[in-house]
Order: sequence, then C-alpha cells, then structure tokens
Amino acid sequence: MRLRSLLFVPGDRPERFPKAVATGADALILDLEDSVVPDRKPEARTAVRDWIAAPREEDGPAIFVRINPIDSDEAAADLDALAGLALDGIVLPKAEGAESVAMLVDRLPGDYLVLPVASETPAAVFRLGTFAEVAGRLAGVTWGAEDLPAAIGAMTAREDDGSYTDPYRVVRALTLFGAHAAAVPAIETVFPDFRNLDGLAGYAARGRRDGFTGMMAIHPTQVAVINQTFTPSDAEIAHARAVVAAFDANPHAGALQLDGSMIDAPHLKSARRLLALLD
Repeated sequence: MRLRSLLFVPGDRPERFPKAVATGADALILDLEDSVVPDRKPEARTAVRDWIAAPREEDGPAIFVRINPIDSDEAAADLDALAGLALDGIVLPKAEGAESVAMLVDRLPGDYLVLPVASETPAAVFRLGTFAEVAGRLAGVTWGAEDLPAAIGAMTAREDDGSYTDPYRVVRALTLFGAHAAAVPAIETVFPDFRNLDGLAGYAARGRRDGFTGMMAIHPTQVAVINQTFTPSDAEIAHARAVVAAFDANPHAGALQLDGSMIDAPHLKSARRLLALLD
C-alpha cells in the first residue's frame, strides 16, 4: 500500500467523499473524531458505513477511518458501525504506544491495519519506541502537534515563523525513529495553513528529507503538492539504479566511486529503499 498522501474527510460530509477520491490521494481518512461534533457522530457513522459498503472503482485510494479514542464511549459504536466493511485500516487517535494498538486489535471487527496517531498525550511520548511490538498490524505511524500542547497547557507548538518549538521537534523526531524502528512508514503530520501551498511544499520537502515517507492532508488542494514531494524524481531514480548496479557489478567491494563521489553500504541501503517505493 503506497501512502504518500492521506486526505482527511469529515465523516458527516458524504458529499465530499467522491470529490476526495478524485484528488489522487493515496488514501482517504474518513473522520469520526475531531471534525464531527458529538451530536452528529451517529449520522457520520451511517454515512461512512453506507459509502464504504457501496461499489467503488477497484483502483481507488486506500480507505481508512479515524475512530474516536479507544477508551472513549464513542469508540465501541464506531467499531460496531465498521464491522464487515471492506476498508484498509483504522486511524487510532490518542494512541499510547503498542499497548493501545493491541487493545484496538483485540476489538477490531475485521483484519484491518492500524495507523496510530502516536503523540497526542504526554504519556504517549514515552512510548514512541514500543511500536515494533505490534509492527505486523501497523500501516505506519504518524503524529500530531495540536492535541499535545493543549494537553499540557502550552500556548502553542510553533514559533512565529511556523516552525516547531523545541519540545515538538523532539516529539516529531521520536515518532520518526519509532516508525523506522518498527520498519513501517513514517507519516508526517498535517500542514494547517491549507492556502499556503508554497509553505506546504517546503514543509513536505523537509519531511521527506528527514525520513518521512508520506504526509497527511486536511484539504484537497494539498494532495498534488504532497504527492509530488514524496514521489522520487527521475534523477533520483536514475542515481539509485546506478548505485545498485555499481555494487551488483562489484559484489565484494565495501566502497566504490560513482560520478566522482564515494559510495558505500549506507548509500546502497538508501538506493534500495528509494527503489522499493516504486513497487
């Protein structure tokens, strides 16, 4: 499953579901949590269930549903509504490490993968290294920078220029390494200023530079930018193939010269990882 772009869609806005499919997002996240007010959650569950149950194109995006936190009264109703549906995964908010994922897996009404939002409580931060314990049930690991500041009484997670303050840089890094320690995709969090596509492009590029493999989106206009950023360029693909070919031709070499630069085992690993994204 390719997960460059994952687009949130409010679960109580079914008229937006087909439009979201048309954006080219790799995955849709039909939301039953934050974007749906409490008195509309039953309506949202019905809308999400009816749409997923209806026939769709086979080559469409992966379908995820963000449920309410697993320890909430709403979660049971969410999971009951999803029973028997052909969907790809569940997005788990307020996840606190492998324990929360295991708790959800025990209650899942299907063999669905789980994408935990892994940094929304203070306790969650200290469990970001545990996801390898449940790696076989994960679609990836992602994080958020909105709920955690609220949970600890912080004024904001961002500097005036939009960059993260130091505590949230730490959380972002730990999420990144926690995902890679579990050998699952690391998914960058959203860029809230959906009108600022130049800012989004820079944000997504930094995410890819740092090792994230995809990103969540909150608006359809963001999808194309995210897809482009997380798709290797022709030049990158050509270089990766050249690195692999060089080592294939010299299987006993520890280091080689390619285009005037030295390459060694880490370069080969990076090249193979990039080429695997094309599958």
